[in-house]
Amino acid sequence: MPPTHDPQLLKGVLTLVLLQLLAEHESYGYEVVQRLHGAGLAEVMEGTVYPALTRLEREGRVTARLVSSNAGPARKYYRPTPAGLAALAVGTANWASLVEIVGAVLQRPLPTESIEGT
Repeated sequence: MPPTHDPQLLKGVLTLVLLQLLAEHESYGYEVVQRLHGAGLAEVMEGTVYPALTRLEREGRVTARLVSSNAGPARKYYRPTPAGLAALAVGTANWASLVEIVGAVLQRPLPTESIEGT
């Protein structure tokens, strides 16, 4: 059974992950969901991804284009804009710094005496 992830933590980094996936290659919404699942984020659903993509488009961090499909309606393909790539670079650096700081705190040894007995 795959691990589940704290939804609040995921919410905080979803934009960064979406920008990374789209920077790797242009994708349509459902494909992004499948790529997230393949990366181990099975709990991220379409109902979370589509609004995030719409917000990124509104913010000018991704651009979208419609591509006709033989298998159904046209698909909306997303890719990062220069502003989105800049946000990805800054966000990645900030994330790496945060991971280092939080990791260092969580690696500290716990006191040997009981906290309740203090």
